[in-house]
Amino acid sequence: MKGNATKFRDRGDAGRQLAAALGDFAADKPLVLALPRGGVPIAFEVAKALRAPLDLFLVRKIGAPGHPEYGIGAVVDGENPQLVLNEEAMAAVQFPPGYIEAEKRRQIAEIERLRQLYLGGRQTLPVADRTAIVVDDGIATGGTAKVALGTLRKEGATRLALAVPVAPEDTLDQLGNLADAIVCLSTPRPFHAVGLHYDDFDQVTDEDVIRLLRQAESWG
Repeated sequence: MKGNATKFRDRGDAGRQLAAALGDFAADKPLVLALPRGGVPIAFEVAKALRAPLDLFLVRKIGAPGHPEYGIGAVVDGENPQLVLNEEAMAAVQFPPGYIEAEKRRQIAEIERLRQLYLGGRQTLPVADRTAIVVDDGIATGGTAKVALGTLRKEGATRLALAVPVAPEDTLDQLGNLADAIVCLSTPRPFHAVGLHYDDFDQVTDEDVIRLLRQAESWG
């Protein structure tokens, strides 16, 4: 049995379709938060349609030694960056003493570099007492989205939504209790990779991120 499957021309096309599905959120005057870099073109279209401020959610994965794609935790941006560990994933790998602390320092430094590059050094906008919509170009395992939603809830978002063009149904089910709403346009079955559901899935550059954030200042 196959799930609902849609293919998008590019991230801009996906963002415009996603924006149409999020129209009811306009009345909440939400804050749209992109997961960089791939989520930025999607979130740009959402924020433009909702006339909402666009900002970034800066988070860096901590990968297992020798296997950086296998996330065992993440460092989340903030005045006091937070380390979030996946105890189940950590139990499945071995790492040398001091590895986690060293990776934490390295990722905090990378977050600060990205803040300087993308945001000119400013802190991201506060989410307390407002609606926040987290946007990415797709979800596979959901690890980053889980960290983002959990962090934003702790920071006091009153309504929290996750919006993505494509994701596997089982991952969305696992994230369901972390958000007040999940909007996903395509849930293909079987699910293999996010990029397979775009005709054009070229890498988003740093220059793209900076340009879109600056454009969004005109309405945010």
